[in-house]
This record gives sequence, structure tokens and C-alpha cells, in this order.
Amino acid sequence: MIFVSTFDIILGALILGIALWMTAARNSFSVAIGFVVYGLLLSLVWVRLFSIDVALTEAAIGSGVTGMILLTAAARLRATEAAVKRPGLPIQLAAGLLCTLTFAGLASIMLSPPVPPPTLAPLAVANLPPSGLGNPVTGVLFVYRAFDTLLEKVVLLLALTGVWSLAPDRFWGGAPGMRPNADPDSVLTLLAQLLPPVGIVFGIYMFWTGADHPGGAFQGGTVLAAMWLLVMIAGLREAPLISRRWLRLYLVIGPAIFLAIGLVGVVLAGAFLAYPEGYAKPLIILAEAALTLSIAVTLGLLAAGPPTRK
Repeated sequence: MIFVSTFDIILGALILGIALWMTAARNSFSVAIGFVVYGLLLSLVWVRLFSIDVALTEAAIGSGVTGMILLTAAARLRATEAAVKRPGLPIQLAAGLLCTLTFAGLASIMLSPPVPPPTLAPLAVANLPPSGLGNPVTGVLFVYRAFDTLLEKVVLLLALTGVWSLAPDRFWGGAPGMRPNADPDSVLTLLAQLLPPVGIVFGIYMFWTGADHPGGAFQGGTVLAAMWLLVMIAGLREAPLISRRWLRLYLVIGPAIFLAIGLVGVVLAGAFLAYPEGYAKPLIILAEAALTLSIAVTLGLLAAGPPTRK
């Protein structure tokens, strides 16, 4: 029997309301703010479903970093945003009907699952102990679908390359165009001085505990990126030149070490991204440590934007 509390009903209504509001909004900046709120509400849904790892990822990446990128894009495009022209009534009705049919189809599938529902969870958990990991989510990411996890990190680098490619030729190799707050007495500056030490410790803890408890490289790296961005936005540190060798080393060290571990698996374990017996957990933690650093730098630079000054 599924128990639905009053809180769940209110939460579902809020999510639906925010989604409808974002659909009806005509201002891109307002939609970006709505997206951040929507992501935070979704993270509460995942908490209610006891998926803490997914909730942390949704709050940190889906709402936090992505929300900041959207807000930055909306702010930069506000001056060039054309006046909104409402579509005609037939187009509105057709779009509404299409969305309603799509929603009804998805709802019918989700509310009428086969009994018992198909799942590989018991088999995955049963074969997890040899890895030494206590967190099944980390086990899935680094044992069963390690190649997908490696590609996700490569995609982040490709996305950053795409952002950098938006820079004018004269600024290539320069620094991202962060607009720091120059007031040393502002609340933002105070927060940028107080929060980073705590945030750095918390980010490292999230990476370290991810092997056995909710957390991991993505969550920890996102927290570290947020602390870095806070310091840059407050004007306490300038954004680095993207031509710096140490910066590019930090960007690739995570995927490079993960790839090297995969190649070692070919020699010692007989398959790419397989782990030698008894060494799975240490190698996974090593890969996560390097990935945490690369993810933090990549996400921070993604949010900072393309170079706009030398």
C-alpha cells in the first residue's frame, strides 16, 4: 500500500504550479528563476522517494549550477530579447492538446506498471560486495556502467569547449567575463569569506563518503565549484586565464586517471574498466578524487562563461 501524505500532495501541486507558470511566463529571466525553484522542489521529491544521491545531484547540478548558467544567459540576453508575440489561438490549442496527450500517455505508463515490475536491482546488489563499496549508486556508476560515467566527464569537457568557442578571437586564452561585486562591505563579500572553508570541507567529505553513503564525485565537485564561484563573484579572486597550463591540467586529470585505470584493467583484469580483484575500492576512490577536482573546475568555468578579457 502506498501512503501519500499531505506534504506529498502539496509538494506535487507546487511542482505542477511552477511548471505551468514557467510555461506561461514570457520573460526568460523569470523562467530561469522558476527553473531553479523547480529543481529544488524536485530534489525534495527524490528525498521523499529515499533517493538521497539523486536528490543531492538534482539540487547541486540540476538546480544550482544549471540554474546559475541560465540566469547568467538570461541576464546577458535581456537587452537583446525581442518583444514576445503570442501565437494564435489554433496554435495554442494544438500545443495544449499535444502536451495533454503526451502527459496522459506517460501517466498511464507510470501508474500501471507490470506486476512485478522488471528490475535488476537485486542482481546488482548481490554482486556488489566484491567491489568493497557500500553505496549501491556508486557501485552502479563505477562498476556496472563505468564507461558511461567516463563519457559523462568527457561530455562536460566538450560542453566547456563549446562555451569557450563563443569568445571573440581577440579574447581567446583570456579570462571569463565574471562581473564581480566590488563592494567590500556587502553581505556577499562576507559570505564569500565565511562559507568557502566550510564548503570545501563539506565538498571533500561528500566525495569521501560517497563510496559507502550518499555522495560522490559529482556532488562534492559541485559544492567545490559553488565555493569557487562565490569567491569570484564577490571579487575576492579573479577568474583565471583559460590558457593557464595548470588550469587545463585540472580539467583533464580526472578523465585521464579514470581512463588510465580502465587501461590497467585490460592488462590485470581482462577487460576495459574492470578492476583487479581486491583493488576495486582503492582504484574507484582514486578515480573519484581526480574526478572531483576536474568536475569542480569544469563546472566553475562553465558557469563563469566564455573569455571576455585578456
